[in-house]
Amino acid sequence: MYDQFISNINQKQLIKSGQKVLLAISGGIDSMVLLHLFERSGFEYGIAHCNFRLRGDESDGDEAFVREQVEQHGTPVHFETFDTKEYASLKGISIEMAARELRYGFFERIRKEYEYDCIVTAHHQDDLIETFFLNLSRKTGIKGLTGIKEKKGKLIRPLLFASREDIEKYAAGNFISCREDSSNNEVVFQRNFLRHKILPLFSELNPAFKKNFMASVDNLKAAYEVYETTIDSEARRVLTEDKEQSVISIPELQNSPHPKIVLLEILSGFGFNSSVVDTVYQSLETLSGKQFFSKTHRLVKDRDALFIQELTNDEDRVYYIEQDDIELFAPFDISIERFDAKDFTIIKEANIACVDMDEVEFPLLIRKWQQGDYFQPLGMTGFKKVSDFFIDRKMPLHEKENTWLLCSGKKIVWIMGHRLDNRFKVTPSTKQVLKIVMA
Repeated sequence: MYDQFISNINQKQLIKSGQKVLLAISGGIDSMVLLHLFERSGFEYGIAHCNFRLRGDESDGDEAFVREQVEQHGTPVHFETFDTKEYASLKGISIEMAARELRYGFFERIRKEYEYDCIVTAHHQDDLIETFFLNLSRKTGIKGLTGIKEKKGKLIRPLLFASREDIEKYAAGNFISCREDSSNNEVVFQRNFLRHKILPLFSELNPAFKKNFMASVDNLKAAYEVYETTIDSEARRVLTEDKEQSVISIPELQNSPHPKIVLLEILSGFGFNSSVVDTVYQSLETLSGKQFFSKTHRLVKDRDALFIQELTNDEDRVYYIEQDDIELFAPFDISIERFDAKDFTIIKEANIACVDMDEVEFPLLIRKWQQGDYFQPLGMTGFKKVSDFFIDRKMPLHEKENTWLLCSGKKIVWIMGHRLDNRFKVTPSTKQVLKIVMA
């Protein structure tokens, strides 16, 4: 197994000469075999261990065991303890998901802080097979059926060539000590149910099941590369992106030969699961304004487009422009200039406001619009609610909610990017002009 381990790393260039890697070591048989292989290999490595405090004394025993074992190796070690249940409660996620987020967040922080080139985990062939069936049961696309990747970003999994039996045989032959996680035998967990109840039946049906399965996964990966090329081409046609939002053209999407698949692949990149994508797809012919959320993004369905924006908490924020300020960097880049009126020509562009400086009071403030706000639109003598102004302009929901107001005291000076207030316009009697530009 050692020769195959080294050959696999070299052939696929998983780890290059001179790189320093961080090993994720739990104390279980898989990770202890991984540690033994790396000790033999000559690669430079450090060790990281997480105590999730989920199994009481057993979790503490795992940590003590790993500490004892790594002392024999003389390598850099990194330990961390988490209150996983509290984290899961605060985040509103499962214990399994909480442990995953904490684990990989810790590994990545250590990788950056101590300048490791990559993170190495002990996932093996059986993990890949179990993940395939879990993804299949949860509804997935072709990508979810390609299994665990050997290399993904800074994450390396060099044991995917080996089965659980291979690992157990290597551990026994090399007298490797390890800890047994008692929860691995509890079939109430989906993965354990697959491991102990379902997958053995496939092996009974066909003793070559695992070998054939891995060959099938290789075929799926090759097919996915072709699929990915086609989908990427379609996605580029229907999707436009800038620093503030991503926009999917509904007409262009519907002209695609495979609109639902294209939509799934685009939206999965923003954290939307397949069930939500199904609902979004069904809404394409419905009225505007419907919203959908992933953990990181919000999607708003407009007349002819789907607008996707990262979730923020800007609603209560206020920003100030002092009298001598010349620029502001939040909530976006803003430049401020002052001119003598006699030398100034008004610029009529949506992202520029030219106002009578004598009419404003500093500091000016920038805030989100609120229900009940009103202003006097440029060129009008009467007042209008900001909400009615938005309705008249048929502004989509996401654009309304992303609109900021420039205010002088309690008066609106400018609906930024849209309309100036008539009370602050430049007139023949204006002496100084304040020019504000949204970058």
